[in-house]
Amino acid sequence: MARRFAEQGCDLLLSARRIERVEALGTELRKAHPVEVRVDALDVTERDAVAAYVADLAAERLIPDILVNNAGKARGLDKLHEGSLEHWEDMIDTNVKGLLYMTRAMVPHMVARNSGHVVNIGSIAGHWTYPKGAVYNATKAGVKAITEGLNMDLLGTKIRVSSVDPGMSETEFSDVRFDGDTGRAKDVYKGVKPLSADDVADVVLYVTNLPEHVNILDVVMMPTAQRAATLVHREGA
Repeated sequence: MARRFAEQGCDLLLSARRIERVEALGTELRKAHPVEVRVDALDVTERDAVAAYVADLAAERLIPDILVNNAGKARGLDKLHEGSLEHWEDMIDTNVKGLLYMTRAMVPHMVARNSGHVVNIGSIAGHWTYPKGAVYNATKAGVKAITEGLNMDLLGTKIRVSSVDPGMSETEFSDVRFDGDTGRAKDVYKGVKPLSADDVADVVLYVTNLPEHVNILDVVMMPTAQRAATLVHREGA
């Protein structure tokens, strides 16, 4: 998404826990495009850190036109009664509370100037529950509810709210879910051409580039080989 927005000439605020990743990306984008890129280390699960970060942006008059809440993860694939409490807390802290912390800190500034666009990266897991994924499903259903609620609460403003909800996407998602077991992660995409990060970024760019009077509340996207959370056609299977 950062690359797509930079190609459009957008200045960027990039934040993540792994500061070396965003620093490298920032350097790449500054060299490739005439844009300004600010990089910060930030863990969205730390409420005070999020508040301090946004307060600093506000003081420097850097509240963005578009907020993309992209931090999210799945941990484990277990039956509910056999699940890891640590995994559950990690998902809830990141997928729900982190998104809420950032939204609560940033959106009042958008309301004050009566402009902005909040884009939440959801998942088809928020639309279809699947076996051994109940807690992850719950967090992404929560993102869907938060998106819908925020959209209604901003009635009368010019602020737009969208959710982009991908299906099977080959990023680091499965590596994280399976605690670095790359073999198991690769098996998730065996016989399938999944979505890529670029595919998702293209949809985010489309949604945010629409005229001001047009708001796309929710986009559900899947690879052609997938038709529901658990309905996947695998070549050679």
